[in-house]
Amino acid sequence: MALQILENNGTVYLKGNINASTAQNLVSHTNHLMNNSKEITIDIDKVTEIDASGVSALKTLFLNALGNKKTFSIVGYGCKDLYTDFNTPTAA
Repeated sequence: MALQILENNGTVYLKGNINASTAQNLVSHTNHLMNNSKEITIDIDKVTEIDASGVSALKTLFLNALGNKKTFSIVGYGCKDLYTDFNTPTAA
């Protein structure tokens, strides 16, 4: 399934799969929106699958937001693996 990206008032609504074939488009589209907004919220409530490329894309967006001093949030139930990955501490 493709990824549908809709935006409304700084919230990016995603529907479908975030995977190797859709991740780069998500990053490009969201970075463009981030240039014109103080904050971005990603709603993953209707995301059915997130693979490693999708998690990497969301991490990239998070880091881009931090670097540009933007508020960045991910909301929705979406995929539990994403929350697990973001909450896993990384040892140096």
